[in-house]
Amino acid sequence: MTPGVQHHLPLSPATLHVLLALTGGELHGYGIMLEAARQSGGQYKIGPGTLYDNLKKLLAAGLVEEAQPDDPETGARRMFRITTLGLAVLSAETDRLTGVLRHARRSIRLAERRS
Repeated sequence: MTPGVQHHLPLSPATLHVLLALTGGELHGYGIMLEAARQSGGQYKIGPGTLYDNLKKLLAAGLVEEAQPDDPETGARRMFRITTLGLAVLSAETDRLTGVLRHARRSIRLAERRS
């Protein structure tokens, strides 16, 4: 595992969805919101305040980087992309969640047998 990955775990739902949205390529803020909603089947919707607070933290942590700044002259939007570290953190989080789900399913089956 890449050094420093564990330091970022566990991820908040917003951070998880932002990183997951960026695995498909560079996106601007609104694109991240749309992709998070799409990937969750509409069950998770991230608002602009939450999104940009998370992006600020992810940029500072080196999990996301700016791919393109805003350009008022051309109308180009600020674009973001996931970094190698961000991808390693997302991978570690999916492994962690897989373990949580495995344990939860086992616990539920045992509880159902007892009831």
